[in-house]
Amino acid sequence: MHTAVRELTEKVGRDGLTVPLVAERAGVTPSTVYRRWGGLPELLSDVAVERLRPQAPPEDCGDFVTDLTSWAETFFEEMSSSPGRAYVKDALAGDSGGVNTSQCSAYAAEQLDIIVDRARVRGETTPDIETLIDCLVAPVIYRVLFRPSQLHIEYVRSLVARMCGWSPSTEQCK
Repeated sequence: MHTAVRELTEKVGRDGLTVPLVAERAGVTPSTVYRRWGGLPELLSDVAVERLRPQAPPEDCGDFVTDLTSWAETFFEEMSSSPGRAYVKDALAGDSGGVNTSQCSAYAAEQLDIIVDRARVRGETTPDIETLIDCLVAPVIYRVLFRPSQLHIEYVRSLVARMCGWSPSTEQCK
């Protein structure tokens, strides 16, 4: 079903998708889609969560600040792109039970956990995962959804800088 959604999105666009069209492309009846997902928003939410899954662990740049900056910049680029914004909106729109949004949150937490674990092995002090979610991930997602014109790479870098007392001019943690 996911393949059918992706193929049709490329062919007819997101706004051209319908349950009957997706079902036909997948070789099933529309009732199959309704039984499994409930409707198009739920199916699109499921597809979005899969598309938002990280494909690789975060890059190991050798220190916490650089690792976190690299990850945050990649996260920003993915979430603020047109497809990223659409996936975030789809993940939210068809997820009345919160399962898919919880999975998206888990993806970010898992990536940050890797960064924090690496830093702690190196003897670096880091914020905890929930602080990183609250002070880095949440503001980015908020701006992706509600203030996209106010979301710039410099903003993301400033969030990282605030997280560790880092000064962009010296590229060091204080």
